[in-house]
Amino acid sequence: MYTEKFEYRNERGKRIGTTIEMYDSEESYETDTAAVISNMANIASHRGKPKHLPEKDLFSVTLQCHDPSGELYYLNIARDRFSLSSYHDVRIRERVEAWAAGVPELAGPDRRPGPKE
Repeated sequence: MYTEKFEYRNERGKRIGTTIEMYDSEESYETDTAAVISNMANIASHRGKPKHLPEKDLFSVTLQCHDPSGELYYLNIARDRFSLSSYHDVRIRERVEAWAAGVPELAGPDRRPGPKE
């Protein structure tokens, strides 16, 4: 999933609205900025010009996972977090946490393990 955020500003530069656009493909995400910026109906409705805020865009994927025990669970991975859902066996959470701890890109700069003392 690709989520693109825009804000609308009036002629004095004051924020007067926001919108979020969501897409299921990278192609749609990449072509949307021009579509939103040129959408005269949205500009009229918001009474301001849209500005894309790429630093606030989000990207995520949800994986349907099958544990060897037969249990089904979901793992959602986004730019700034990951979440686990629909599991019953606590060992699944422990295995996913151990796996994620070994992937520096998932740990993030604030949560990456430091040197052992």
